[in-house]
Amino acid sequence: MITLVIAEHDNSVLKPATLCTVAAAAALGGEIHVLVAGHQAASVAQTAAQIQGVSKVLHADGESLAHALAENLTAQVLAIADGYSHFLFPATSTGKNVAPRVAAKLDVSQISEITKVLSDDTFERPIYAGNAIATVQSLDSRKVITVRATSFDEAAATGGSAAVEAVTATADSGKSRLVGREESKSDRPELTSARIIVSGGRALGSQEKFQDVITPLADKLKAAIGASRAAVDAGYVPNDLQVGQTGKVVAPDLYIAVGISGAIQHLAGIKDSKVIVAINKDAEAPIFSVADYGLVADLFIAVPELIEKI
Repeated sequence: MITLVIAEHDNSVLKPATLCTVAAAAALGGEIHVLVAGHQAASVAQTAAQIQGVSKVLHADGESLAHALAENLTAQVLAIADGYSHFLFPATSTGKNVAPRVAAKLDVSQISEITKVLSDDTFERPIYAGNAIATVQSLDSRKVITVRATSFDEAAATGGSAAVEAVTATADSGKSRLVGREESKSDRPELTSARIIVSGGRALGSQEKFQDVITPLADKLKAAIGASRAAVDAGYVPNDLQVGQTGKVVAPDLYIAVGISGAIQHLAGIKDSKVIVAINKDAEAPIFSVADYGLVADLFIAVPELIEKI
């Protein structure tokens, strides 16, 4: 049994979600190969070769793969698909874009966002916004799987010595092209990989108050900033900061929820956090049912006091 992990990267840096996906592959048993498909991404291939547990890295280099366009990346996976029993993708926007296409071309069912490997054909995955866990068994000869990275510890990034093998890059499909990209730059940790996250909710009342209350606390803790869907919908922060089932699923060491009531879709995105702290003046807020520590208080008084004492 050989598993192919499709690496996520930006042609220069290997994303942490790949390490978590390799950990899921290790739970399957058998050999692990990693596909690094990109353009001028030799350094990423060398980084992948050092991951503990990886026996081979396949490096496909071509301009058609520079931007991880779904059609081209799908073709690359299919071009080397022979001999693999499992295809694992991180459950990121890229992975979720490519995996269904690969599954359709292989004529198999996709298994989405697994959180645990029980055997080589049986997995656990959340359903009903994380309120229930389904055990799913696949009888397909080849399995296409997306992995919820927050549910697996990262594989060791060093200690491995895999061989790097060059494979021919597939030609551009011509079905799509990158017109442009706008990326926000921040000195803060990335939301999905941050150890500490401070999130604000609708109770903050405005964009200005969100910045006045949440930003100083995040600065003190060197934390990433998140928000509830209600805060995003109200325009307090951009939607790339949304945490929850319809936003980003996170699993930091510490998650501080300020003025967040705790809708089901938000709780589904934070339930794997090691410690959850909730600050809300409503003692009946659902967030307190999952919080390890809860403070029933006015956030506009409690948060400044907390900042002073840190």
